[in-house]
Amino acid sequence: MNNSEKNKKINLTRELIGRLPKVLIHDHLDGGLRPETIIELAKTHNLKLPEYDPDRLSQWVLEGANSRNLTEYLKGFKITTGVMQTQEALHRVAFEMMEDMKKDGIVYVETRFSPLYHTKFGLSYDQIVESVLRGLREGSRTFNIKFGLIICAMRNLPSSGSLEMAKLAVRYREQGVVGFDLAGDELGYPAKDHLDAVYYIHRNNFYITIHAGEAFGKESIWQALQYCGTHRIGHGLHLKDDIMTKDNEIIEMGYLSQYVRDRRVPLEVCLSTNLHTGEIQNLRYHPFPIMYKNGFRVTLNTDNRLMNNITLTEELLLAVKQYNLNIRDIEKLTLNAMKSAFLHFPDRLDIIYNRIKSGFAEIKKNNQEIQGNDRNKDKSAKIVKKNLNEL
Repeated sequence: MNNSEKNKKINLTRELIGRLPKVLIHDHLDGGLRPETIIELAKTHNLKLPEYDPDRLSQWVLEGANSRNLTEYLKGFKITTGVMQTQEALHRVAFEMMEDMKKDGIVYVETRFSPLYHTKFGLSYDQIVESVLRGLREGSRTFNIKFGLIICAMRNLPSSGSLEMAKLAVRYREQGVVGFDLAGDELGYPAKDHLDAVYYIHRNNFYITIHAGEAFGKESIWQALQYCGTHRIGHGLHLKDDIMTKDNEIIEMGYLSQYVRDRRVPLEVCLSTNLHTGEIQNLRYHPFPIMYKNGFRVTLNTDNRLMNNITLTEELLLAVKQYNLNIRDIEKLTLNAMKSAFLHFPDRLDIIYNRIKSGFAEIKKNNQEIQGNDRNKDKSAKIVKKNLNEL
C-alpha cells in the first residue's frame, strides 16, 4: 500500500484535524477576542456593547462580518479595539490568544495588530507593544507554543503613522516582533503611499507582509511586490484575475502570477473572510484549489477568529470538505506556512522536524483506518456546514 492509498483511508474529522500540529501566520489579535472577555473588559472601559450575553454578542459580530462587505466586516473592530486600551487588557488578550492556540493544536503562530488603535487611554506605543509581548511570552511558556508578533500600519491613515509603526517593529525585533504589515482598505489607499515605512523596513533587513488583492484587483498585488518588495501577500485573492482557467485547469498565466509562483511568494489565504466579505460568492469559485494544485505557495489562515467564528481546525475542515483535501495536503499546507514564517531559519527547521513532521507521522501511523464519529457534531461543525451552504 503506497502513501497515497494510506492517506485516503484517514477520515479527516474535526477531532483529528484538531490534534494535528498546525501553523497560523495570518491572524489578527484584535480579531480574535473571546466574547466573555469583551464583556468583562467593556465594563472596566465604560464601553457600551450591543449585547451582553457571550453567545448573542458572538452572533452579533458574526452577522456584521457576514455582510458581504469589507467595510461592514471591519466595524466589529471598533468593539475589540475599544476594550484593548489598558496594559492589563492587552496582556490578557494576548495570553488568552495563546491559550486558544493551544486548544486548536497550533505549534507556531504569528499574530498581528496595530498599536495605532490602542492609545485612547494615553498608553504609549512602547507600553502597548510591551504589554502584548508580555502576554505572548507568558502564553508561550505556559502552553509550549512559539510565536511572532507583527506590527501593522494602516493604509487609510497618514503615512507618518506607518513610518512610526515600522520603526516600532524594528525596535522590538529582539523581543518577539518578527515583521511589519500594511493592512486596511485597499480601495483608494495604495501601498505606494507608505514607501517611507516600507523602505525603512528593508533598510533594516526586516520582514514585511502586505494585505493585497483582498478587496481590490491584481494591481494591488503588483504594487505590493514591485513598489514595496513585500515578502508575503496577505490574502492575494485577486491573483485569480491574472490566471485564465477552463474546467478548473490553468490554460494561461500572466506575468504577475508567474512571478508569484516562480519566486515562491507565500500567499496568506483566508477562505472564510473572503466568503463573508462577499469577495467570493461561493467557495467553489475560490482560486485556492487551482493555486494549490499548480505549485503556488499557499497557506490557510483564520484571519479574524471572532469575526469569522472559526478556528484554524475549522478553516482546514472547510477546505477538506470543499476541496477534498487529504492529510498529506494538510501537512503540505502546514509546511508551507512554517517555511514562510518570519522566524529565523534554524528555529523554523526545529519546528518543522520536531513538531510538524514528527506530529503528522505519529498521527498517520495511528489513524490509517480512523472513522468519523457522527455523534460529535458540535457547534463548530454546524459553522462549517453553514459556510458551505450559504449560497
